[in-house]
Amino acid sequence: MDRWLLRRTGAELLGTYALVTAGCGAIMVDAQTGALGHIGIAATFGLVIMVMIAATGHISGAHFNPAVTFAFALTRHFPWREVPFYVGGQFLGAFLGAGTLRVLLGDLANLGVTLPSGSVAQSFGLEVLLTASLMFVIISVATDTRAVGETAAIAIGATVAVDALWAGPISGASMNPARSLGPALVAGIGTDQWLYVIAPIIGAAIGGLVYQVIRGEQNSLNTAGNEPVANAADDE
Repeated sequence: MDRWLLRRTGAELLGTYALVTAGCGAIMVDAQTGALGHIGIAATFGLVIMVMIAATGHISGAHFNPAVTFAFALTRHFPWREVPFYVGGQFLGAFLGAGTLRVLLGDLANLGVTLPSGSVAQSFGLEVLLTASLMFVIISVATDTRAVGETAAIAIGATVAVDALWAGPISGASMNPARSLGPALVAGIGTDQWLYVIAPIIGAAIGGLVYQVIRGEQNSLNTAGNEPVANAADDE
């Protein structure tokens, strides 16, 4: 692994660590204090994504999500050879984030593990839909020169918050295999976790491909804070 790839992988680790510690931490703190509520939890997830995209997007592209990395590779905006490094960094960051929460807060709220509150089929469908909408926004602001790149962090963070607001009470609005599996592994909970891996991957693929279809003519890749990744993809 070259030094630049190592640094980008490290940025993915840190971003996913922040996502889990802040987002799942909000779930746990609310379980203890009742101070945040559903709106506060959803806002926390959206805000931490927004902040970390702004902080690390120029380094790694700020995926923080194995499903997003997969969809970028599928749509030829990211090199397949780097997918294992990014995904490994994301899962490690989520695992370390959940471990930090367990040390600091104990076993409150199952460490924020995502579990269906309705049927598995219902949550599966929601996770596909939510991740498709999220990936649609991500790929539009990250790869299309017609989009305003400076708004990427706001647009993506807002999408995460909106998805969590309306669907979180049913499916948990994970949209992210790392965000779900990290806490699940630390908490020792495996119930229905497969859906939080498969559904986001399917959804991200759908969202990415739909945007590719409707975007019109292909533009040269000019990402919002994602130029190093773009260059690597162009070299394939």
